[in-house]
Amino acid sequence: MNAHDTHVEQVTLVNERDEVIGRMEKLEAHRVGALHRAFSIFIFNREGRLLLQQRADGKYHSPGLWTNSCCGHPRPGEPTMKAAQRRLHEELGIRCELTEEFTFSYRAEFGNGLIEHELDHVFFGRHDGPFFPAKEEVKDLRWMRMNDLADDLRTSPGMYTAWLAVCWPKVLDRFSLRLRA
Repeated sequence: MNAHDTHVEQVTLVNERDEVIGRMEKLEAHRVGALHRAFSIFIFNREGRLLLQQRADGKYHSPGLWTNSCCGHPRPGEPTMKAAQRRLHEELGIRCELTEEFTFSYRAEFGNGLIEHELDHVFFGRHDGPFFPAKEEVKDLRWMRMNDLADDLRTSPGMYTAWLAVCWPKVLDRFSLRLRA
């Protein structure tokens, strides 16, 4: 998907219990701050490093910031898992098994008049092969150790997206639980 497609994409409006209450054009939902369903994907490699994505400069909010591996919105009527797998292939050119780990809700206002208000489903996956990122979505990719990212989020929060900072403690907790299992 490229920047001009944002004007035709619709999102699923939900209440705090993730019950569908309607649909709205994506950019309009971000203008008015309507709560809508979203997802965030965290891809790890065999060494336990997290793949970070730097958002393309042409994104309508948070351009150039580092964030989780992939994120997006399910289309109205599209199951969230299916949407996550679709976006993973569209943004990073890969397919891998995903597991849903938790959900969280957040609201963040951006200086350009846009508001993210999302009920976000968080997925974990593992991929050790190559990536084929879509240039209109992804400026750069890098692997990062969890502790290094935790330190960086504390010392340089302006380099990262709002949603990554909000969900990071739960991501770290879930990742630690998986290591102990």
